[in-house]
Amino acid sequence: MGKYILSIDQGTSSTKVLLFDEQGKVVCKATEPLKSIFSGEGFVEQDPRGIYENVLTSVGNCVDAFVAAGGSVDEIEACGISNQRETFVVWDAAGTPLHNAVVWQCKRSVGVCARLTGEGLEGMINAKTGLIIDPYFSGTKLIWLYENDLAIKVAVDQGQAYFGTIDTWLLFCLTKGARYQTDYTNASRTMFFNLHTLTWDMELLQAFGLSKLNLPEPKPSSYLFGETDFEGLTDIKIPISSMIGDSHAAAFGEGCFLPGSAKATLGTGCSILMNIGSQSGISGNGMITTICWSTATQVEYALEGVIVSCGATLEWLKNELCLFDELSQTEGFAASVTDSNGVYVIPAFSGLGAPYWQMNRKASINGLTFGASKSHIIRAALESIPYQIKDVITAMEEDTGIELQELMVNGGITANGFVLQFLADLLNKEVVNRGMPDVSALGAAYLAGLQCGFYRDLDQLGSLNSRAATNYPSKDLVAVGKAYAGWKTAIAG
Repeated sequence: MGKYILSIDQGTSSTKVLLFDEQGKVVCKATEPLKSIFSGEGFVEQDPRGIYENVLTSVGNCVDAFVAAGGSVDEIEACGISNQRETFVVWDAAGTPLHNAVVWQCKRSVGVCARLTGEGLEGMINAKTGLIIDPYFSGTKLIWLYENDLAIKVAVDQGQAYFGTIDTWLLFCLTKGARYQTDYTNASRTMFFNLHTLTWDMELLQAFGLSKLNLPEPKPSSYLFGETDFEGLTDIKIPISSMIGDSHAAAFGEGCFLPGSAKATLGTGCSILMNIGSQSGISGNGMITTICWSTATQVEYALEGVIVSCGATLEWLKNELCLFDELSQTEGFAASVTDSNGVYVIPAFSGLGAPYWQMNRKASINGLTFGASKSHIIRAALESIPYQIKDVITAMEEDTGIELQELMVNGGITANGFVLQFLADLLNKEVVNRGMPDVSALGAAYLAGLQCGFYRDLDQLGSLNSRAATNYPSKDLVAVGKAYAGWKTAIAG
């Protein structure tokens, strides 16, 4: 008879539910797609009940497959939840949503952000929350709802509005309203949470006009949040033993347990989280400070840098310039030339994120001559990914004085061997690819397992993570150093 952890990874486009065994291996998986509602000028929403039903469907499919393969529900020790981070729901005392969930991608609060900046609140918000004023975070979008939706304004003013990120909404629904809690990582993405006290900041809420808003009780990521039978899908109640934002869950799943360990998710864009230890620090170089992960006895902080365009650059070269047919071909093109021949792709298709924050900048291809071929352009586009990561890591090291130890990578671009080797050479550090596509779900499972005793400690989890492919820096790094100097000149222009 085995023992297993059920992990729910509630993402923007789908919900994945996985069962992990004691070795951290996947024994069963189900995925259910989720739709978003796009409207107006950058409005993005989802149906809150639809999100919950999406989770239940995915859980049901996973559990059914597990039982059909000979498993038993009473072998499931606990459940963990990772979730899309800044997306939130507002509901009333009866548990009825007052509005659609507002998704992290939504840009409706651009005007609110400009106003808050104009009021001089940027310094206070950054010092207390570690965040910058940006529509990305939940707070400004809730302010927009308060000012533009009468039902929400009335509910907030009467103390009858309940706010929660998706972890909180799922917990509330799964426990039939018995539990109203969140974890520190999700709380730290709202613009309401004080990183230093680990509590909601009443001074900020007052400044935002939201002092009567009901907020969930913040707890560590690894914590007994309640129990559920998933509306009868399981014949026993299963403890909910962790909740954590998906990017933070990925960092934990990758093994970012010590200061200087970092993860980079290489997809359409890139999210880099570096563990900076048990003390928070505010960035002077355009990074976001956030909670990395937490247990009952330990809270780890992180710096986060968001790169806007990584895989999106390659998609543009494929779709608009038709330089290749499949992304898998790019590695061969890059390897067919010894360098980029002085060509640099500045991938500012939607502006440049961290650490530059030039959101009005436009993309460009620099250094073109008649000697440049499409292989040089493709190689330059691939190189732009490690260059941007190097710039973010350098900024993090300057902010904290903590040197990068190793970089764990995940996401679709990790299939490109050229990118990973160039990244290892550029950083002069090991780049570790564990080849785990569902690392956010794994991180939530690890944290749930720690809480219920399924896993002993971080050392045991580290041993489970030992299986990995590693790119080591080359012995001769002179050429990559010269190439990076050229990048710095191009990006400064």
